[in-house]
Amino acid sequence: MRRLILMRHAKSDWNHPGLGDHERPLNRRGTAAAKALGDWLRDNGYIPEEVLCSSAERTGQTLLGLALDGGTPVKFSRALYLAEAGDMLNVLRQATGNVVLMIGHNPGICEMAHRLVGDPPEHIRFEDYPTGATLVVDFDTDWPDVTTGDVTAFVIPRELKDGSA
Repeated sequence: MRRLILMRHAKSDWNHPGLGDHERPLNRRGTAAAKALGDWLRDNGYIPEEVLCSSAERTGQTLLGLALDGGTPVKFSRALYLAEAGDMLNVLRQATGNVVLMIGHNPGICEMAHRLVGDPPEHIRFEDYPTGATLVVDFDTDWPDVTTGDVTAFVIPRELKDGSA
């Protein structure tokens, strides 16, 4: 079995007009949301063995806020920055861990989530995949052969204690 934790970065800060999109950091709500998502991952036993993360500042700060075990291998990839679903899937197919956390951006991450699940979760926010949205999906195949899997969980930060986004 393979498990993917597909996470959109937490809420970013638009109050830095001199920064390019790639350098935009999280805002206070985003920092709180990342912490809440990390607590949720640990509380539910969703511990990644590998992290594939966009190279953008806000995705890196989201990952840092999750406070995962420092021994988890992390690959920051420019290929995941504003990537389309097909490009994200190509990166995922190179994964080596059984449980992979992928952190990216909309609209590609939303498209990826919809592509990977045959039976979507009954959650009103799954359609637009807001900041911090996190899908956990299980597959009965190896990463190179992944097509569709079974949803285990879907959450948005607003549903978590201290995770308003």
